[in-house]
Amino acid sequence: MCSALMTPKWEQASVPRWEITAYWIFSFSSHLYSFYQLHRFSKEHEATLDREVQLERGFLLWGFKKDPTDFEWSFWNEWAWQSLLWSLIGHAVVSRLAAHYLPRYRLAVLTVYGMLSAGWLLGVRGVALLMLHLSISFAVAQLRSPTLSWCCALLLISTLKISTLQDLQRGWYTSEEQYYLLLFSIAVCSLRCISFSLELCWRPLQAGEPNQHCPLLQHKGLQTLISQIYKLLAYCFYHPLFYNGPIMTYRDFSEQIERPMCKVSLVDVLTGVLRVCVWWCLAEFMIHFMYMHAIQSNETFLEILPSWALGGLALALVQFFYVKYLVLFGAVSLLVKLDGLDPPTLPRCVSIMYSFTGMWRHFDVGLYKWLIRYIYVPLGGSRHGVFRKLVSIALAFAFVCFWHGCHDYLQCWALLNWVGVSVENALALLFSSPPLHHAIVCCLSPRMQRRGLALISALSTAMLILSNLVFLGGIHVGRIFWKRVFVQGWSSVAIPMIAFLYCFAQVGIEWDMR
Repeated sequence: MCSALMTPKWEQASVPRWEITAYWIFSFSSHLYSFYQLHRFSKEHEATLDREVQLERGFLLWGFKKDPTDFEWSFWNEWAWQSLLWSLIGHAVVSRLAAHYLPRYRLAVLTVYGMLSAGWLLGVRGVALLMLHLSISFAVAQLRSPTLSWCCALLLISTLKISTLQDLQRGWYTSEEQYYLLLFSIAVCSLRCISFSLELCWRPLQAGEPNQHCPLLQHKGLQTLISQIYKLLAYCFYHPLFYNGPIMTYRDFSEQIERPMCKVSLVDVLTGVLRVCVWWCLAEFMIHFMYMHAIQSNETFLEILPSWALGGLALALVQFFYVKYLVLFGAVSLLVKLDGLDPPTLPRCVSIMYSFTGMWRHFDVGLYKWLIRYIYVPLGGSRHGVFRKLVSIALAFAFVCFWHGCHDYLQCWALLNWVGVSVENALALLFSSPPLHHAIVCCLSPRMQRRGLALISALSTAMLILSNLVFLGGIHVGRIFWKRVFVQGWSSVAIPMIAFLYCFAQVGIEWDMR
């Protein structure tokens, strides 16, 4: 949503090999040592944590228990082993068979398979509710008004928060997990509906042109309407991306799904599967080795954590979030590639993120592109002055907050991100101003400019970690982290932490120069 906090000159500056090697060593060793301290604290208080959250019997590491309190990881793991894994494998098989025997009808076959799979997991009522959302969005989109389409989308998303409707939908299922699967499916589907509706408003001929793979739909008079409905269903019910993303815009999906499937070697497929399995094992190892999610829910433990263990908790929470989404997005991205599509790039390691801008640009790439295309650019972005740019960024974060549920901790998280991105933009503008830029170039060598950038980025990264802790653990985690690091430990904790974050930033800058 904004330019990165660096000038081209700084980007090109390199530091001596011994220096960057030292940064790598300090970064890696600080991760390991802080994780070890968090592990020690976890084992010392294992009995108490077990009583509070009921640690599960471990299976990956002998003699270790497992922290099961990360809802998202437990939820998708359970669904994967129950049904999602098998339905995704079924999609791959059906897609290959359709491409071989029915190439002209492959998209239609995948659409039917996606709808049947959704019906199998969500039930008839769940699919009917999804179809209702799609029908309303489609009907409003026919008016060709982006404003009306947005209002409709926001109203439909708001229905997910109405307690009466929530209780009604819970009554359709025998378990809470089935209801949450429906909730996640509708939430992700809402983004697709917005994408389709706006593309239809902006480029009606492209969104509604006859589909070349379905001659049965080439009926005179109704051809445009039927083709639009068919494309909307194909886009929304595409099975690999149906439940949890990653998000692809309708424009990208419609352009790429028409391409013929590429031939993929068995070695490439097995390599991709092995990579996802390694990520899954790494995530499981982390929750066997460190009980970070159980600890973050206990304010007493947060207050008494040793400083290194507190740093380890912050790193472990954001690293686990990163590895978790490598698994969730990596598995489905493999299937998407097999279908000949280009999925969004997988998340970048959070330890080499050194700005709010970079975090948004490189973590959930699909959501970032979606926000840019449908909120930031239409509102003016950077083309109409600083004020419009700040408003565009603010509304993008406001929508993300609203879409996630608009809880108080999400509001705090969105505000922190808006402030962080805005400050980075302001600093980028300041440093690029001719007088200051000329002074920097005259007084500092390119290497010193890069070191200055890394120092500023270390401060930004500290705030980025704080905002991520608010998102992952809630306001209480962010408040205690702020108090212990920047208030009580401003000299004993904050300064060493900034020094290590400086090393992280240097590693991140070096990574970007590759």
